[in-house]
This record gives sequence, C-alpha cells and structure tokens, in this order.
Amino acid sequence: MSEPARRLRIAIYHNLPSGGAKRALCEMTRRLALHHEIDVYTLATADHGFADLRPYARAHHIFPFNPLPLFASPFGRLNQLQRRRDLGRLEMINRRIAAEIDESKYDVIMAHPCRFTQAPSVLLYLQTPSVYYAQEGLRRLYEPALTGAGAAAAGFRAGLNRIDPLIPLYDRALMRTDRRSIQAATRVLVNSRFTQENISQAYGIEADVAYLGVDSTFFRPGSGGKGEFLLSVGALRPNKGFAFLIEAVSLLPPAIRPPLRIVANAGDEAEQARLEGLATSLDVELQIEVGVSDDALLDRYQQARVVVYAPHREPFGFVPLEAMACGVPVVAVAEGGVMETVRHEETGLLVERDAAQFANAVQELLVNDQMRDHFGKQGRNVVEEHWGWERSVIGLGEHLTLTSCLTERRMA
Repeated sequence: MSEPARRLRIAIYHNLPSGGAKRALCEMTRRLALHHEIDVYTLATADHGFADLRPYARAHHIFPFNPLPLFASPFGRLNQLQRRRDLGRLEMINRRIAAEIDESKYDVIMAHPCRFTQAPSVLLYLQTPSVYYAQEGLRRLYEPALTGAGAAAAGFRAGLNRIDPLIPLYDRALMRTDRRSIQAATRVLVNSRFTQENISQAYGIEADVAYLGVDSTFFRPGSGGKGEFLLSVGALRPNKGFAFLIEAVSLLPPAIRPPLRIVANAGDEAEQARLEGLATSLDVELQIEVGVSDDALLDRYQQARVVVYAPHREPFGFVPLEAMACGVPVVAVAEGGVMETVRHEETGLLVERDAAQFANAVQELLVNDQMRDHFGKQGRNVVEEHWGWERSVIGLGEHLTLTSCLTERRMA
C-alpha cells in the first residue's frame, strides 16, 4: 500500500453484527491504520469480538444501548411499538455521539451501517465531513418480496403481517430515519455497480463505487486433497437461496450427487429445520455448520469441490471471491453483485435462477476435472490481480481525503 499524501484523523462509526460487513470494516480499518489515526465510535449492540477493530484503533468508544424488551405471545404484535420507540432512543444517543465526534475535530468520519436502521442516524447530526459506506439499502422495504420457496419460508406469519396496522407504522418511521440519514452524508460509497443503481433508484443519491476485496494471504488454496462435497456460505435466512440450492442438488444424478454443506455465520433454528426437512424430502445429504472459526471456514473452502451460491439480489457477496482465492470454482445465480466478481466460463459458471440449469452447471464441473482445475487456477489469478484489499483501501483513502475537504452532499 503506497504512502498517502496526507495523514488523516478518522472517526469510524458502526453498529454491525457479525458477518461480511463487519469483516469488511475490519479489513479497511486494519489497513487505514497503517497511515492514518483511527478512533472508533460504536454501540454496545454491535458485535465487537467478531473481526475486532480494537487492535487497530487509537481509541474505541462503546456507547451503551439496549433495545427495549419485546413481548412474548400473545402480545408479540405490540413489538412494533417497542421498535418504533427504539428509533427515537437511537437518535438521542447518536446525537450525543455526533457532538463528541465534532468536538474532537476529526478530518472525516467513515460511517458504516446500523443493525437497526441501515443508514445510521448519527449522520443527521454531524458537522464533520462524512463518508457513509452503504453495503446495501433498506432492502426489505425497497426491493420486491421473495417468491417461490423464499416466500414459503415466511408462511402463515407473512399473511398476518400484511393486515397488522402497527407494521406499516414502524416501517414508515424506519424508512424515514434511513432515508434522512443516508441523504445527510457528505459522500456515499457502495460495494458494486449493482448497489450503486439500487441506491440511486431508492434514495436519489449519486454514490461512488469503492469495491471491497479479499485477503488472499489467508484465503488460499490448500495443500491436501479435495473433499466430496459442495459448499455454500451465508446466514440461515430465506433470501440466501439455500432452499433453491437443495432443489438444484436433488436434480443431480444420484450416482454423482455429493453432500451439500452450508457454513453459516448466524443461525435461525426455524430456517435450519425447514432446510433440513426439505433436504430429507428430496434425498439430499445436507450438513449445516453454524458459527465456525475462520480457520474452519478456510478448511471448508479448501476442501470443497465446487462452491455454489444463490442469494437473492446479493449486493456484493464475499463468498465467490473467497472461493476463488482458495482456487475453487463457483457456480452462482447470475444476479446482483456476483456478476461483477465471477467471470463466466473463466472462474466459474453463472446461470439463471432455474434449478435444472443450475444442476446442469454443477454437474458439468463435477464430471470435468480439467475444467474444474482451470477455473480454480483462474479464480486465484483474478483475485490476486484485481481483488486485493490493499488496492481497495488505496481507493477508499482517496475518497476519505477528498471528502475531508467537502461540506455539501452530492445529489443525483
């Protein structure tokens, strides 16, 4: 990473759970700290142990916040009122955080999402120039609802939600907080051209693409032999497309049908039970692991024959890049940010969201050792050439430096 022209005092704000967004923030912080002074401002509800920022920050300020308790059945429908009250409580504490950041005279603040509001309301109150890294918009309220197996996962509860008057009351308040916050940022960065277009349509904001990266020194090819399984990675939620993968795997000829292994950073017991039941009914051998270590995740990548990936409209998706870094070919649904990372017929195969087409692509790689090895080697080469974190953070540093001199938000 080349020496930057100007050393900045940077405040970082986030309220992130474990997952790809927190891992990305950690990678950014680790590299920015080599040349800049970093202080972190965060809430108690963030996951501080996963991808820990504290080793790279001069100061790490954790502000107390506890969501209001939620009601158990039969009063669960009142929880929307509790969540609505929490939005106001969050604004109060974020106003205080913004005042402390402004008082400390940072050159720029880099804000990342809030697990409750998406765009954090701290942006509303800052006088310091701000960069908001929008991993995605408020997808639940701006994107079409899932159909097919994804919609079936919601079941009876989804029907009740459509007639519950408290849900739109909360959703309107949430949408207003998210929209006002993102529009208050001096500059908005996004992880892909796909996300850039979504942010423009949803918020009327001109965002800049600042691609993420992958740590190719950690995610690397293994020295041992390959296992006999397909791998997918992601949280156990309907929008991650695991039910689709199970259906596609069931269409493979039994003689060559490998087990499907899912590694999840977060688990939902109901979703896991649904997936296991579906796999049993379709005669697919399914293995689900939740909360594995980074070293265990690396081992799963290195041992997989093919990585399969089918989330709905994924804004970026680290999984294909991590697989490619490990020299493993990818079969993915051709939508979202995946189309900007996986090179069709070079590092993997991109297909429509059709189970039969997906199964055919997986089968092609399973039976063709030469193609599988070629895609794996090409994937590694592409990651090393184009997707290193050092290259990504150089661009991020340039955005932060430019923003530190600005005072007005650019609108589309």
